[in-house]
Parts: sequence; C-alpha cells; structure tokens
Amino acid sequence: MQARGPLMIEHRLIEGMIAVIHRRLERAERTQSIEPLFVDEAVDFIRVYADRTHHGKEEDILFKTLRDKPLSDEHRRMMNELIEEHAFGRETTKALAEANSRYKKRDIGALGEVTDRLRTLVAFYPKHIKKEDAVFFPAALTYVTEQEDQAMLAEFWEFDRRMIHEKYQAVVKGLMRE
Repeated sequence: MQARGPLMIEHRLIEGMIAVIHRRLERAERTQSIEPLFVDEAVDFIRVYADRTHHGKEEDILFKTLRDKPLSDEHRRMMNELIEEHAFGRETTKALAEANSRYKKRDIGALGEVTDRLRTLVAFYPKHIKKEDAVFFPAALTYVTEQEDQAMLAEFWEFDRRMIHEKYQAVVKGLMRE
C-alpha cells in the first residue's frame, strides 16, 4: 500500500460524516432546532478524526516530508493552500463549538450560527478532499522514493497507534482541572 492509501480511506469516513451532518442540517433547517449532543459529536469527530488524526498525518508526516523536496511552484502553492484550508476547518469547527455552547444555554439566535457553520463544513470538506485525492496526492508521489513512501506509511500507523492515548490523556487532564 502507498502512503496515500490510509489518507484516502480516511477521506471516505470523513465524507460519510459530512453526509450525516448534511442530513441533520437539512432537518434542523426544517424544524428550526438541532440536537446539541449531535453537534458535540460532529465537533468531536472533526477535531479528533478529521483534524488531529487525518490532517495531523498530512501536516506532520506527508507535508513535512515534502517540505524540503524540489516541489514545483504549483505543488508548493497547493500544499500551502491545503495547510490554510486545514486552519480554516479548525476555525470553523471552533466557531461551531462556541455557537453550540450558546445554543445549549437557550440562546436561540445561536441556532443560525450553528447551522451556518455546519453548512460551511458541508461545503468545504468535499472540495478539500477532491483537491487532495485527485490532484495533490498523486503529484506528491512523484517527489518521494518508494522507500520514503513506505517510511511515511509506517509513520502513519505509529501516529494512529498513539492517537487514542493522546485523546484520552487530554480528556482526563481536562476533567482533572474541573
């Protein structure tokens, strides 16, 4: 398997969650309400899986490997765009979590912000994923040797192995502060 394989598999799960978010968003727009627990689950999925786990592999392993390679101007620009898009996803998710927090406290006006942020994520992720799958990942392979590709794949597996511990160490630390 090539290093891009796990990233593309992860994209399929992210697309699945985006489809669920889209369905819940449509329901929320019809009913003028949304289940705050679902929004919490969506935020957790995006933060832990899509951002920390998936984007973490891209930024901390793939992009780091490519950083010192002689990328074309177009590919370097695209890599930088992808990094900016990851930051955009983080900021949108943070704003979603904040709006949901206000919505839980019966701030009805926050529902519009929650649905706006969900709509933004539903529009954002498919385009972002397509850019990576169809354009950037195939191009990235031209800059690495088979040995480097397999080394990245091994780093991806190790990264995943540590993720569950990182997640729940943070959970416990947060609870200890309360």
